[in-house]
Amino acid sequence: MAGLPWQVAWVTGASTGIGREVAILLASRGVIVAASARSAAKLADLGPGVHAYPLDVTDAEAVQAVHDRIRAELGDIDLAVLAAGTYRPLHANNFDVANFVGTNAVNYLGVVHALGTLVPRMRSRGKGHLAWIASVAGYRGLPRAAAYGPSKAALINLAESLKPELERNGVTVSLVNPGFVATPLTAQNDFPMPFLVTAEAAAARILAGLERQRFEIAFPRRFVLIIKLARLLPYGLYFALVRRYLTKNK
Repeated sequence: MAGLPWQVAWVTGASTGIGREVAILLASRGVIVAASARSAAKLADLGPGVHAYPLDVTDAEAVQAVHDRIRAELGDIDLAVLAAGTYRPLHANNFDVANFVGTNAVNYLGVVHALGTLVPRMRSRGKGHLAWIASVAGYRGLPRAAAYGPSKAALINLAESLKPELERNGVTVSLVNPGFVATPLTAQNDFPMPFLVTAEAAAARILAGLERQRFEIAFPRRFVLIIKLARLLPYGLYFALVRRYLTKNK
């Protein structure tokens, strides 16, 4: 198996789910991994090659401090996989503004805080690979995702905006758009999740896409195709399908 092109990687959201599996997989392939999450205890058992850097990504100053520590202790960061995320289903009959605020703080601004530390250094070095986890939920508005979906749509737009400029400086940008992945977050859902994949399978697909330096890494393919086609539907037809879904799964 060929070696990976990165010596040091930083993975946020590494305590559970996709972030955890990506950190473990990178370390198993010989990459030195700095793993961050709010729970220090959950970072303690990620195995050899993984170094714990507890962090709350909503704290911009803490993000800068951890970035600087990683550079001082492990070396410059060649790859960053920004996987910290949160999700709480939102029903219109319980319109919780705090859900929007908290979700955006972690999912979107958490990525922005990390990019604020990573982008200047990678641009000055003329190399680096940045990846963050968005979602197919960012393609179009979906029921119960009114707080979650917009944060992921923002991440998609962010990647599209930054890629042309950063690639001119030698910095690669990758956008990860998974469908349903079996994690503690999706375990909250009380509806059928089509084409559900394990976090381990998701991590393998992500790493394969990162190795190829793909811009969009989206899976599973059939579900991605369905949601992308839904973006092309006129509103009348799209909302008719959504109403049928809600009636079937209420």
